[in-house]
Amino acid sequence: MSCCNTSEIHVLCGSGQLFLQPLWDCLRTRETLIQSPFFPVIFSITTYMGFCLPFVALDILRPWVPALRRFKIHPDFSPSAQQLLPCLGQTLYQYVVLVLPTTLLYWASSPAPLPPEAPEFLQLVRHVVFCLLLFDAEFFAWHVLHHKVPWLYRTFHKMHHQNLSSFALATQYMSAWELFSLGFFDLVNVTLLGCHPLTVMIFHVINIWLSVEDHSGYDFPWSTHRLVPFGWFGGVAHHDLHHSHFNCNFAPYFTHWDKILGTLRSAQGK
Repeated sequence: MSCCNTSEIHVLCGSGQLFLQPLWDCLRTRETLIQSPFFPVIFSITTYMGFCLPFVALDILRPWVPALRRFKIHPDFSPSAQQLLPCLGQTLYQYVVLVLPTTLLYWASSPAPLPPEAPEFLQLVRHVVFCLLLFDAEFFAWHVLHHKVPWLYRTFHKMHHQNLSSFALATQYMSAWELFSLGFFDLVNVTLLGCHPLTVMIFHVINIWLSVEDHSGYDFPWSTHRLVPFGWFGGVAHHDLHHSHFNCNFAPYFTHWDKILGTLRSAQGK
């Protein structure tokens, strides 16, 4: 199938899908791969590692590039091999023993074929924003519960807090239950909203990027929290306070739930 079908494009001009249709047509030429039970695993792990590795490289270069220190929230900290390798190993293990079997079960249920039309651009934006807001609320409630109930914290969430200073590969250093919970929230949200497959992929890319950025240990002028106005988005220093104090900043991305329930702590006042 051609990536750019002129007759289809003319039809789609009035529906608001023109902007995304060529991209979606190109992706649909790889429908066999996208519908494969291995695609979610390949897509997730390559996206995750693709976002983590630049920060790992920055940590390796930091001793030879002093200018990087001013962007580190902990200028004298760099993760050691003894910290990086267990995180990498745990992530790969989780994808093999949990994510892959789950996607195989989903594949066995015969998922629907890919739709021929791309989503409208504004619809895609709305769905991505709603998915992020829903995920933020769900994870906030889950996160508070696992900090307030000692058994839940010891059994499921403590692993993620073993590294007090954040670094990118520690993002998915978590128990199987925690990874399953986050994946379940993702799946429920995109299903409830009836998201287009392209929207689902873009949401997952953005969600993975935001989580890696929050754990990266680097606060750049172009970091997401500096681009979102009015302090609505927490950012890396905001999330680092949660790792060092445990009793604040429970929401993964936005700040409104912590403000409402009085658990917000400002990174400026740490």
